[in-house]
Amino acid sequence: MYKLLRAPFLPVTYSRWLHLCVPLLLLAIWMFINPRWPWMPLLIVIPFGFVPWVRLAEGLQAQFLLTPQNRETDLGGGRGDGGTGGPSGISTTPSAGWNDRWRTLLWLEVRLVVAGAAMFATVWLPLMSVDFIATALGHPLNPDLALPFTPPRWAAALLAPVPLVVLIVLVILLGEMITGIARRLLGPSAAERLTALEARTEQLLERTRIARELHDSIGHALTVAVVQAGAARAAKDPEFTDRALNAIEETGRAALEDLERVLLVLRESARPPSQRPTLVEADRLLESARASGAQVDAQLSGALAELPGPVTREAYRILQEALTNVLRHCGPVPVRVRVEVSTGRLDLEVTNPLPARPVVTSRSGSGLRGMRERAALLGGEAETGPHEGSWRVHARLPLERIR
Repeated sequence: MYKLLRAPFLPVTYSRWLHLCVPLLLLAIWMFINPRWPWMPLLIVIPFGFVPWVRLAEGLQAQFLLTPQNRETDLGGGRGDGGTGGPSGISTTPSAGWNDRWRTLLWLEVRLVVAGAAMFATVWLPLMSVDFIATALGHPLNPDLALPFTPPRWAAALLAPVPLVVLIVLVILLGEMITGIARRLLGPSAAERLTALEARTEQLLERTRIARELHDSIGHALTVAVVQAGAARAAKDPEFTDRALNAIEETGRAALEDLERVLLVLRESARPPSQRPTLVEADRLLESARASGAQVDAQLSGALAELPGPVTREAYRILQEALTNVLRHCGPVPVRVRVEVSTGRLDLEVTNPLPARPVVTSRSGSGLRGMRERAALLGGEAETGPHEGSWRVHARLPLERIR
């Protein structure tokens, strides 16, 4: 009851009213053409229901007018749903299959029917109030109202505001109903929900990895700095203090380098999930590695732009992880990158000199394990470890079973 009493004072009530009235433009145009068949627009909209972009247009209009309170959140970037509705629950993507097309067609038909009821109430109820006022002033009641009785003047005066109150209540109820129907018929399909879930999972994995990188590098540096500073102050020895300051300086410089590398990963990860990077954009990674001081010898061959979406996206992440590991464990060293698209397979190889400190090759390494898991999900394999005096990451991803 409180929600119903509050609704007349909310802007969304009137934006929904506008949404209910918009389809009547089609009816108005048709009535000029052939007023004897007012139901014809129900047939006219049938072909439009099968046009993929109609669902996008209807979704945008529904978000703007039916759920404007969620629109800012939907556009806020960071929701990671790929246009699948966000808080509004209304999708803004074209129809991807026949299920979406049939739902769009049903939406258009239902919208016309509900709009007809809303427009009838919008026109008839205010006219009733006007006639009640006229009756209260001594004019005869309009016979077109088809009321079962003719009220006296005092009763007409009391009844005058009732149709307007009924109109507002009907608009509120019809607005709630059409919003619920929109979420049902224009909401994300199962495929869109799966895509959004995959994008969200990818985003969470990236954030977890970045948090781990920051914890390992910056946390260690701060711990060393705090311990060294406390020890220097307690020792009150100029020579020891000098050594402690040198240690703090070296640790801080290394932490800043680690932070810059993590921020490079963060900048790569902070793009909308619907625009996840592919191997076509591999130059971005190579230039980032070169900017960090690495000497990158890259050779990319084959039709990279024609690779299946899952393969090119996961290969990009494998290449990103491989280059990040080189910078993290070896620093600015020569790196050799080879990407080749052959018949039925994509080969990706990254090699670099072995670091002075041995690299942990067990399967407990999350970065190396992540590369192997990405390859395995596509039916391929990724090998990581020493090879002919160098450290090598070699991924083989099949193409035939993905297409």
